[in-house]
Amino acid sequence: MYRNNLMSEIIPEPMSHKDFARFSKFIYDDYGIKLTTSKKTMLESRLQRRLRNLAIKTFGEYYDFVFSPEGIKSEMIHLIDAVTTNKTEFFREPGCFDYLLENALPKLAELYGAGFRRNFRVWSAGCSSGEEPYTLAMVLNKFKNQYPEFRFSILATDISTKMLKVAIRAVYEQEKILPVPEVKKRKYFMTSRDREKNLVRVIPELRSLVTFQRLNLMDGDFGIDGHMDIIFCRNVIIYFDRNTQEKLINRLSNQLVQGGYLFLGHSEILTNMNVPLERVSPTVYMKKR
Repeated sequence: MYRNNLMSEIIPEPMSHKDFARFSKFIYDDYGIKLTTSKKTMLESRLQRRLRNLAIKTFGEYYDFVFSPEGIKSEMIHLIDAVTTNKTEFFREPGCFDYLLENALPKLAELYGAGFRRNFRVWSAGCSSGEEPYTLAMVLNKFKNQYPEFRFSILATDISTKMLKVAIRAVYEQEKILPVPEVKKRKYFMTSRDREKNLVRVIPELRSLVTFQRLNLMDGDFGIDGHMDIIFCRNVIIYFDRNTQEKLINRLSNQLVQGGYLFLGHSEILTNMNVPLERVSPTVYMKKR
């Protein structure tokens, strides 16, 4: 049995190509993330701290521990946190939110009564530390201010439990909310009483609009009941190879209502993919009716 040993003086041996191949195969098979050999140094540096904490000297020994009964229960989660990239910000690529508010949302409300005859459902897939779903909550609240009877729910998922804990706590450094319009800063954020900490927190009313849960997009069944009107899955598929991307996009499309919208990142293109979507804006795709 291994125990955390933060004061361990063990210096792990370099990661061998064999160990890298074992880790990268597992990460690709189970999580769809393609790690080329150029990522070996990155993976090694991110995992070294785990080896030191556990007083493990070699990556081969660490690999065996990860897949032991104890490791699967306690360490697998740390491995996944180490290999996932979590970059996000409030109102990132703001054109997406403009399109949602001005085009997608009114159209779905008009065609299907989304938000009025039934709940308007949004999914932030790969939500990281929560900036995207809280931005969505602000945008949808703006629409609700115009139409008080409008009802919506936001599901936010990520594979990293570490990031989900940050998202649920909803505490951010002041500089993180620089992209947020001043009116929304005053309305949706509380400032820490300790001015030296320079922290803000999303107000409880906004936090209550978002449900967070852990989800691996590679799982055969997302485990989500019902269909979504909107799915944000931005800057996620860039870490997958082309075949995995196409399979995932089709599964996300199956989770959308007819005429629903999938929002991707600027560098994510679906050209020549066999998917039931049509491009309606540079980063926005609509499920064909």
